[in-house]
Amino acid sequence: MSENLTRLNKFLSEAGYCSRREADRLIDAGRVTINDAIPEMGTKVAPDDVVKVDGEIIGERKKDFVYLAFNKPVGIVCTTDTRVEKDNIIDYINYPKRIFPIGRLDKPSEGLILLTDDGDIVNKILRASNNHEKEYVVTVDKPISQTFVERMAGGIYIEELGQRTKKCKVKKVDKFTFNIVLTQGLNRQIRRMCTYLNYEVQTLKRVRIMNIKLDMPIGKYRELTKEEFKALSELISHSKKTHQTNRSHPRKNRRQ
Repeated sequence: MSENLTRLNKFLSEAGYCSRREADRLIDAGRVTINDAIPEMGTKVAPDDVVKVDGEIIGERKKDFVYLAFNKPVGIVCTTDTRVEKDNIIDYINYPKRIFPIGRLDKPSEGLILLTDDGDIVNKILRASNNHEKEYVVTVDKPISQTFVERMAGGIYIEELGQRTKKCKVKKVDKFTFNIVLTQGLNRQIRRMCTYLNYEVQTLKRVRIMNIKLDMPIGKYRELTKEEFKALSELISHSKKTHQTNRSHPRKNRRQ
């Protein structure tokens, strides 16, 4: 019998309702029920259990998943909770199927973000330990020095997060603009790194996630091509879906 049990957060992600991270938030908020009873975190679901979120029955795992690339404008919030944020990404896109963003870009940032209803792919892409590249173009408030480039690339200790950023690729584009490629997604990482070096970010745009490049107008989305999805699948084929949780820094939002 135990072989047919599925953790509740995994059940919600495999049903295409949300990511496991978001599922944990919903469970913690008491918005999820199993057979009309509010479960504890870590509860497992049996095949004949009825799972609901806000009273809505959640069905079985979907087979025809959606994979979108979206050029997020400044001012749009990457959340699936449409009750809280008026300018949320779900209402903005208004896609006919339930989808959710893979990771985040913070409200003042713009650029590429992926959305899907395939909860299984989310953790593989997000885990920093999987070393998946994300590329950004950033403008700052004063001229960029060689010292700035070298220190950004070498890693910076972020006191608020209690850790040093991984080494990364940084290239000066012009007097006030640089390109940076990260393989981790700490909370407001680029902005915090710049602040540490006494620079202030003026604009921040994500232009690439692994093999997916930003090529649509701002505010528009498109489906991934078959070639893009095949290459993406190959890149994440050896990725870990789970990791050892850092107990001192639980549930850090991955956003830039």
